Amino acid sequence: MRTFALGALLAFSLGLAAPPSICAAPAPSAQVVYQPLPKPGEKIPLDANHYFTYGFDKQPKLGMAIMRVEIFSRDGKRDTSFVVKGDADMPSMRGAHASGDKDFALSAKGIYLLPIRLVMPGDWEVRFTFVKQGKAVFHGAYLFDL
Repeated sequence: MRTFALGALLAFSLGLAAPPSICAAPAPSAQVVYQPLPKPGEKIPLDANHYFTYGFDKQPKLGMAIMRVEIFSRDGKRDTSFVVKGDADMPSMRGAHASGDKDFALSAKGIYLLPIRLVMPGDWEVRFTFVKQGKAVFHGAYLFDL
């Protein structure tokens, strides 16, 4: 093993081999781009056949708040065939108060619900991911001030 290491070092120093860090570089991961969302309550196109609305069940304040999402087909019928994921965090302190990516629960009335713990005043962001048949079809982010 020692002979191999010395040989690799010699090959590198003579320019015959690439440094180990270049050879073992991980593949770059794709960054997800979250589309800024309009104000809550507006109809937002989800795909060619669906739209959604979102908003808190009541004005958010410190403590627990419930984010609601409703998905409809173009003809206005409620659709519950999606999986909706959400993550809440403070952009200015990214990661300090992150909830992590969690699935919204589906109520008996077909409303997607996610409890969000708001721990301090400031700017907050809720990121949404809509999944259909195992594939993410939409990413959106809602910024608000508490």
